[in-house]
Amino acid sequence: MRGISNPDLMNLPDPSRLIFGLRDTGYDFNTAAADIIDNSIAAGSTEVNIQVELERDGRKFVYFGDNGSGMDEAQLFNAMRYGAPKRSNIKSLGKFGLGLKTASSSICLKFTIVTKASSETSLTKLAWDLEHVQSNNAWEMLKEPVTQDDEQRFNDLCGDHGTLLIWSKCDRLLSKDYEQAGGAQERRAVTSRVEKLRDHISMIFHRYLDASNPEYADVAISVNGQWVKPWDPFFTERSEQVLPEHAQRISVQLEDGTTHEARMRAWILPHSKELNEEENERARISSRAQGFYIHREGRIIHHGGWLGVFRSDDPHYSLLRVEFDFDHNLDEAFKIDVKKSRILFDPALEEFLKAQLTPFWKEADKRYRRKDKAIAAGLTMNHQSANRTIATTNAQTAAVASVDTSTQTATVNNNRGQGIKLHIPVESNVNPKSVYVETVDDITSGHVWEPAMRSPGQAGHSVGVRVNKHHDFFQKIYLRAASQGYTLDGIDYLLWAFAAAEINNSNPELTPVFEDLRDEISMNLKKLLRDTPIADVGAIAGALDSEEQD
Repeated sequence: MRGISNPDLMNLPDPSRLIFGLRDTGYDFNTAAADIIDNSIAAGSTEVNIQVELERDGRKFVYFGDNGSGMDEAQLFNAMRYGAPKRSNIKSLGKFGLGLKTASSSICLKFTIVTKASSETSLTKLAWDLEHVQSNNAWEMLKEPVTQDDEQRFNDLCGDHGTLLIWSKCDRLLSKDYEQAGGAQERRAVTSRVEKLRDHISMIFHRYLDASNPEYADVAISVNGQWVKPWDPFFTERSEQVLPEHAQRISVQLEDGTTHEARMRAWILPHSKELNEEENERARISSRAQGFYIHREGRIIHHGGWLGVFRSDDPHYSLLRVEFDFDHNLDEAFKIDVKKSRILFDPALEEFLKAQLTPFWKEADKRYRRKDKAIAAGLTMNHQSANRTIATTNAQTAAVASVDTSTQTATVNNNRGQGIKLHIPVESNVNPKSVYVETVDDITSGHVWEPAMRSPGQAGHSVGVRVNKHHDFFQKIYLRAASQGYTLDGIDYLLWAFAAAEINNSNPELTPVFEDLRDEISMNLKKLLRDTPIADVGAIAGALDSEEQD
């Protein structure tokens, strides 16, 4: 121990205020539990058993048992110190010597360790009780006798050696107090916590849980008696890895001049509409799930979001997930925090990653939009209300003298004169419910709409409008009106009125003018809607199905 050069400048922290202050370092139950599992893996455990229990009187306990190397009395004393000595294994998932204490105290007021290094040695036990520290205002642990219950718990969760951590006085396990302590509502809340913890562990430690992964030690983890299965964030069985091999290794130079390597792969997942229900449950495609999955020594420390490289709120990029790996050598470069749940990219690295990933970010967007557009184009919309109104309204339209389906021409009497011959789509035997307005997928001009002559039979053609399902106006605006009756009717009326006015005021000389007008309107709408997201076709399809059933 170094000598104190000036005792008068020693300024020790207040035990009570500091130990309670360290409760608020940003952990939640899931991240705190993951930090404890880190310690178990660092101790060479092949099995970790977690038990979350709610007593009838409302007291809550969490037990973590592992079959790792365990500790003797001196090792336990050091491990319980705030700012424990560095581990001999620098690759360890533990980093600051604070995780055990700060993670535990973020959830409970008392945490106890019971441990032994082999079946031949006796159990040793130490505890921190924050209320005891507060009452004595001293950094004093509790050395309590090993109880019969401790021994039984150790045998059940650890075996003949390892470490048992007990969280008691768990005042922060749940986010609120319940009127009936230990009652049905509180039990449901604890059950929900347990289920979410399983999901969290399945992601954070997926490489350790995956027995087929040769790079990392196999670790089996159970929560309340149920083994946790690994969740593959990249859904590799169906996804495409798109980053070229030469771009998968990134050299990072540290301040001391040394260079270390990070690894990166980019995965584009299939669209959810291409997956069955079971596959969708495993892929978990959502806006929140897109982005970086950062692994430190094989353990995820950040999941989802783009860390400033791209915007992260647009669902059209939700098919892209980036697998990013580094080891302990780059901890300082990436500014790893005590919870090992935050990472910061240097601005230069941020720009580099943006340049590397932009082509695949755009490709993910294209694939998402292509599928949504294909689905949208396949939707059948209900225009019955607008068609009924148009059919019974004495609107000003051209009088149809005759039509010729073979030449796709119609002869009309309109504002330009009698017997005006127009080249125009002529359709017979159409659905009687959509004579005047129908959305179609065969308009190749790129126009939002086109006028037509339509009839439910072979004769009696009327002025109608065909709406282009492939135009952005349909995909981004029209579809959103699908379940809003008056809005959809209003758009139908407007487009039909445009078509009727064109036929009523056109002749062979003016036809190109009207076509140019439709072309310009359609192009301007496409530009205006460039940054507008495609409508949620899944929700709209469900709404349209309900309408059909009604």
